[in-house]
Amino acid sequence: MQRAEFLLNNYKETEALRIYEEVLSMSADNYEALCKASLLHNRIGDRYSTNDTRQMEHFSKARQLAAHALALHPSDEESNYLMALSLTNLATVLGPRQRLELTTQVKTYLDAALESQAEHAGAWHLMGRWQYKMANLNFAEIAAAKMFFGGFSNRASNLDAIHSIQKAITISPQNIRYYYDLATIYQELKDKEACVSVLKEALTVNMETKEEYELSRRCKIMLEEQVQ
Repeated sequence: MQRAEFLLNNYKETEALRIYEEVLSMSADNYEALCKASLLHNRIGDRYSTNDTRQMEHFSKARQLAAHALALHPSDEESNYLMALSLTNLATVLGPRQRLELTTQVKTYLDAALESQAEHAGAWHLMGRWQYKMANLNFAEIAAAKMFFGGFSNRASNLDAIHSIQKAITISPQNIRYYYDLATIYQELKDKEACVSVLKEALTVNMETKEEYELSRRCKIMLEEQVQ
């Protein structure tokens, strides 16, 4: 576990995952290993394109591990957050009906995570993404939700999404992903002033990983587009 944690902290995620899975082969109910392995499957899966079967394999494994962790500690913030994250990611690679079904489940787990730990930055960020999705469903998605699931019991607004991601940034101001997603929402809402402000903040964040440098590059491009 110490070796896996060292590798994870040094951004050697594939190697860390291999060791966490080795731990689980010896101790299947190791809660920390279940959570870390689920998180890493989500992260690694996100790097593949949606037409790559490896992405589905990683997201499915992430959900399986999160479900195991949730069975062990159903009220803990991390197991609930990881279940929400896994469902969110799986929803991006499944068909319309399955996507809607998973989307309806996400908020339950996010609410549980935030009830357990109100300062969970990841849960606030994911909540903001969920709220933005709910606020911008198209007619076909709303109709399908009514047909298959009786509609969505929880709707949200763009303002809800903005507040949630702002909360995530307040808790974890060095996560460039949060700034990028918030700036994207402002861009979609055509709020140029707010978008520019967030992008300028994003470019002050220290970066260490390839993903962070890529997000920084996208922020620079978006900023250039906004100030033209």
